[in-house]
Amino acid sequence: METHVKVLGVLYIVAGALGVIAAVLIVAILGGVAGLVEASADVPDAQTAIPILKMVGGGLFVFLLLISAPGIVAGIGLLHFRNWARILTIVLSALQLMNLPFGTALGIYGLWVLLSQQTEPLFRTAGATR
Repeated sequence: METHVKVLGVLYIVAGALGVIAAVLIVAILGGVAGLVEASADVPDAQTAIPILKMVGGGLFVFLLLISAPGIVAGIGLLHFRNWARILTIVLSALQLMNLPFGTALGIYGLWVLLSQQTEPLFRTAGATR
């Protein structure tokens, strides 16, 4: 089960990193659109749209970072067999079940790995052997 825990840690780090990349892309795209709208300042509604685009882009950026960061932190903790990371990942895996289709697969795998009876001793002895 040790290998499964490490694979799960890497999967959560990759999923979190993809979320961060998506956040950066959204800011870049909406920022570019806001720049294009600003360039067409002769359109009457352009000045109204610019702050809305910036607010939506910033809000989505912060939201995606907030939901991606715990996965990265949990993945790093799993690689070091930290008990707090096991608990955090169980919670994140339960939440991932609603994220069809890949999040559901990740959530099921995470719950299977972390709720297994063979996995629990790995986290109890993490400080002593690793």
